[in-house]
Amino acid sequence: MDFFLVRHGEAKPEYEDPERPLTDRGRREAEKIARALCAKDVSVSEILHSGKRRAKQTAEIMARVLSPGRGARAITGLAPEDDPVLARAELEAAGASVMLVGHLPHLGRLAALLVTGDGERSVVEFPPAAVACLSRAEDGWKVEWSLAPDML
Repeated sequence: MDFFLVRHGEAKPEYEDPERPLTDRGRREAEKIARALCAKDVSVSEILHSGKRRAKQTAEIMARVLSPGRGARAITGLAPEDDPVLARAELEAAGASVMLVGHLPHLGRLAALLVTGDGERSVVEFPPAAVACLSRAEDGWKVEWSLAPDML
């Protein structure tokens, strides 16, 4: 089963807007990635996000294009400094493919924890609006592929 980790699109700096919404470029790049995922026939049952404005906006863009059956919603455990063990439990309990939309350093630590068992090792890069496809099998997790806006 495949799972998708997505970093939010480019956001405004905190000094400009404390809520850090997506910039115009961030919205365009998230849309570009969402359309590329659609072209790859990516299907998810649900999109989960941190609740922070930039992640919520990115998740909404993904949901509009990918049309997950259960929609998009905020959950705890996906904030930048959250323990990746919480998100790992969410993924391991999932009965269908899901997408997590979050932040650095959390996503990098989550991917590393899943693949290597060590949240401090780097296994995939997450520039803004990037996605990594991870698969789970009986013998563990692996990174299948990753995609960033500058690759399209």
